[in-house]
Amino acid sequence: MTQVISIALPIRIGNWKTVSFPSTLYLSPVLDILLSKVPKQIRAEIRLGLQEALVNAAKHGNKLDPSKPVVVKFCYKRGEYSWIVCDQGEGFPQSRSYPLNQPDLPPEEAENGRGLCILHQIFDKVHWDRQGRRVKLSKYVPFSSLLRFL
Repeated sequence: MTQVISIALPIRIGNWKTVSFPSTLYLSPVLDILLSKVPKQIRAEIRLGLQEALVNAAKHGNKLDPSKPVVVKFCYKRGEYSWIVCDQGEGFPQSRSYPLNQPDLPPEEAENGRGLCILHQIFDKVHWDRQGRRVKLSKYVPFSSLLRFL
């Protein structure tokens, strides 16, 4: 069975582009759009982090309700890649999260927290809004650090 989803093509507003899609776990085409300008050397790592953020938004935020879109804004400027992932859910219960200052991921039997720890390990900045429905993820990639991969 083939699954078809509709993705709104990126809309440019200033330096930011916006893409939205119905809540689904079929994320490959969305991730391809979000990673199109990310250097190959770090693309796999960033893909994992963005996948965690999108799964959290679609599954936990929007409860996989296809009538509730996930909206992602993204941009690149001066060595910083940023993504803002927004859902339509009730908000993230930040007080119940796994302590993020732990050096390792939560144990496999943990009910939650693994995705959040992955976000904090991959991105340089992870910032939630007060309602817990929007997270801004940033990764700094100075050009000089990419030269070592050439």
